[in-house]
Amino acid sequence: MEYCGSLDGLLEVDRSLHPLGVFAAYTVVWAREPRPASFEGEVEELVRYVGSRYTLESVKEDPVFRAYRDFFWRVGIDPTKTRPSSEALVRRCLRGSFPRVNTVVDAGNIASAYTGVPIGLYDMDRATLPYALTLSRGGEVFNPLGGRPETLPRGIPVLVDGRGTVMHLYPHRDCVETAIRDDTREVFVLGAGVPGVKETRVVEAVRRVYELLSPAGWSWCGRVVVKRPATW
Repeated sequence: MEYCGSLDGLLEVDRSLHPLGVFAAYTVVWAREPRPASFEGEVEELVRYVGSRYTLESVKEDPVFRAYRDFFWRVGIDPTKTRPSSEALVRRCLRGSFPRVNTVVDAGNIASAYTGVPIGLYDMDRATLPYALTLSRGGEVFNPLGGRPETLPRGIPVLVDGRGTVMHLYPHRDCVETAIRDDTREVFVLGAGVPGVKETRVVEAVRRVYELLSPAGWSWCGRVVVKRPATW
């Protein structure tokens, strides 16, 4: 697959993010003729697993979810109002439900709920390489899924593509432009790492997305790349 030979160069993490301690794990998955997958069994197993491990009262004290909550506070997001996406998925499970969107998004959500790691999924045919994790300059327009366009202030951690499209507010909201659709065939899979979350867990989350998609005809580059900001 064309991106695998240059996998290490697909994403750069700007040194401006070094004080925040963020890191990203990523790979690429693709399918020419994907098969449908319902994940009914996987979701049933996930709901049982979550119910055996958490309660609605205890989930926020889990060390992984606590790390993302602490990071939210650090970047000016109130996690009592806007929960980390992985925690929100676990809370859905605890209430006996789970969102269904399409095969790729469902695989990402299952992997995220199991590991506690927020996962971003981006249609590579609708984004321009290279991608970069950086801080917003201020004034960029972000078009979130399920929301209205927003003009960003300066200093927000964001994922942008080569044209400057804001693909993601790190680590919790994705944009409309590069969202996964039914005709998506090439996907950039990103696991969002923050201080207090082990690198191995974030890598596991990304790898699990592929493992869920593999029976539906998806391939991958065979490895997960981890990127951190350069030190000063």
